[in-house]
Formats: sequence, C-alpha cells, structure tokens
Amino acid sequence: MTHTIVHGRNALRGYPAFVRFWWARLASGFGFQMLSVAVGWQVYALTGRALDLGLVGLVQFVPSLLFALPAGHLADQFNRRRIVVICQTVETCAVAAMAAGSWAGALHEWEILALLFVVGTARAFEFPTRQAMVPGLVPEHVLPRAMAMNASAGQVAMIVGPAAGGFLYVAGADTVYGASALLYLLSLLLLARLRYDHRPPRRVPATLNTLLAGVRFIRARPALFGVISLDLFAVLLGGATALLPIFARDILHTGPWGLGLLRAAPAVGALLMSVWLAHHAMQRRVGMIMFASVAAFGVSTMVFALSTTLWLSLASLAALGAFDMVSMVIRGALVQLDTPDAMRGRVSAVNSIFINTSNQLGEFESGVLAALVGAVGSALIGGLGTLAVVGLWMWWFPALRRRQSLETDARNSVNPGVPDS
Repeated sequence: MTHTIVHGRNALRGYPAFVRFWWARLASGFGFQMLSVAVGWQVYALTGRALDLGLVGLVQFVPSLLFALPAGHLADQFNRRRIVVICQTVETCAVAAMAAGSWAGALHEWEILALLFVVGTARAFEFPTRQAMVPGLVPEHVLPRAMAMNASAGQVAMIVGPAAGGFLYVAGADTVYGASALLYLLSLLLLARLRYDHRPPRRVPATLNTLLAGVRFIRARPALFGVISLDLFAVLLGGATALLPIFARDILHTGPWGLGLLRAAPAVGALLMSVWLAHHAMQRRVGMIMFASVAAFGVSTMVFALSTTLWLSLASLAALGAFDMVSMVIRGALVQLDTPDAMRGRVSAVNSIFINTSNQLGEFESGVLAALVGAVGSALIGGLGTLAVVGLWMWWFPALRRRQSLETDARNSVNPGVPDS
C-alpha cells in the first residue's frame, strides 16, 4: 500500500454524485441502527421472551435469501437509482407506521414483526442494487477508495446509531421510530436528486435462466468465485464476536459497559482503516494483501480467544475489524471491477447471499462449537480455521495470489460478453 495523499481528480469530494450517495448511505444507516435498537428493546419489553428476539433477526434474514436473486435481476433490467428510491420509500413508510402505531399504543409484537419483514424485503432489493451503483458514480481508478469511504458510513452508523437510539428511547419507542423515519426520508430525498446515468440493456423476462445468470457468471470465473467464497468461509469460521457476552462476563469479568466496549471495538478498527484506505491507494500485490489481511483476521481472533485482560481483548477486536475492512474493500473492488455493468446487479445479489449467510451461520457455528468446547476453544478453533482457509484458497486460486492491481488486471481479464442474460 502506498502513502500517496489523495488530491486533484482523485479526491472523492470531486465527485458530487458520490458525495450525495455517501450522505444518503450514512443517513439510512443511522436510521436502520436506531430502528434495530428500538425494535429489539420494545419486542422484549412486550413479551419477555428471548425467542422473540430471534424472530426479529429471522424476519430480516429470510427476505435476504428469498429475494436476493430476483433483486439482482431487477437491478440489471431497470434504472438502479429508481429501484433504491422505491425501496427507501417503502422503508420510510414502514418505519413511519411503527412510529404512528407506537404513539397510538396500537403496536404489538406481530405488527412490529410484520412491518420489520416489509423493511427486510425492501432492504433485500436495495442492497445489491446500491452496491451495483457505486462503479457508476466514480471512475475505476477511484473505486477502491470510494468503496472504503462508503464502508466508513456504515461503520459510523454502527458505532453511533445504537447509542443514539438507546438515548432517544428514554423518550419512548415512538420517538426513536420517528427519528429513524426522518433519517430514511433524508436519505430518500438525497437519492431522488442524485445524478446517476444508468442505461439498462434490452429487458428480458425473469426466468430461472436469467435469475441464475449471476451464479453461472461467477462459476465461470475461478478468481471471482475465490474472492466471494473466501469471505463466506473465513467469516463463517472466524465469527467470535457472537460469543462476546460470554467473554465479557465469564472470562474478562466485566459488566454491560465492558460488553458495549467489546461490541464497538471491531467497528472502531474498521472505521479507522476505512478512512485510511479512502486516502491511500493500493497499487501493488493486492492479492497477497487480501490474503494477508484475512490471515491477520484469523490471528487477531486467536489473540482475542486467549486474552484475559480487557485492553488486549479490545485491541485484538479493533485489529480484527481493521484487517477485515482491508480484505472487504479489496474483495468488493475486485467483484465490481471484474464484472460488466450489465451483470453487476445479479453478481452483487449472489455476493449478498454469501455475506448474509456467512454472518448468520458464523454466529450459529460459534454458538454450537462453544457449547461443545467452550467459548475460548470455539474462538481459537475459528481463528485456526480461518488460517487454514487462507492457505487452501492461496493454493486453489493462484490467480488471486498473483493479482497485482485492481484496475489494470481487471481491464485485461474481463470478458465483456454477458452470459445467458
């Protein structure tokens, strides 16, 4: 990685459409994080059942799997900005309905879950479409920095949003829902005025053939499949953050305040790294940097597993988040740059399935393993498993290991033809 300061035509602020997109991403991210805090707290207050908290996650996870492939097809067939605007309109209305129902005292568990399912469905269509928009907002040589800066918006929202939602909840759930709806509305207005030039190809009907075109495209390109599957298996095995309550109480002997610090540490590390990456270009040996970052993610997980002091645990979690951000930016840039624009929606949809599956199953895997060998053993095995995945992927995907740059290699390797679209 070089230390060249961003200036002139490379400065992200020189691309107004991306700046507006970033602020919209920040606003909707804040709104969603505040919404998540209020929903979890209110549902548990209404029912007192831990199972219902699981249902909160389930009604958001199911749409991401059911609608990912249709969402990718739509993103490649229609104007992407309009799709995101429609999705955020639906989300704004659903959250506003939560605010109105809570204010009127008519919002109960199943109404909350139903409206949250609506939000989850809209997000399932929004996520791959929004990801596919980024390459159209900046030139190729700025894309990695743009993706890092875009990720920083999500990290800021993850750090500050829950705290803001918890603070506002003192005034009532309706206050949090109302504030969240206003943030979604702000994001919607910013995107509605965004200049985004996307000319979709000739429209074709949604068939099984077109829906699976993204899957076939990835399978036909081993390097692309290696990038996407690396995230799935590395995160699947290294998901130690799901065990933070156990580490906080039983190993580090701290209270809820310590758990809050532990939960925030990965996001803080990721945020700092994303800001650094947004100002520094990665121009050489990006394949090895990606593999080294994933390996460092695994080592950080092992350090966290063996730590018995709060400061070392916080440092290892911050490092874990930072290294994950490096690999995420490289993987995201490679996926976007190695994919023709006509396929970006469907490829982003498949990628979103891998990401959501790795996060959800990673937590489940960590919990099951912790029940068998304990929290420390589970995290330690997860870190070792991540290192094993890195070694295998370097062997199985030598083209990734030899990848030198993001832009130049992509232009030489992309086949402009679109398979079976």
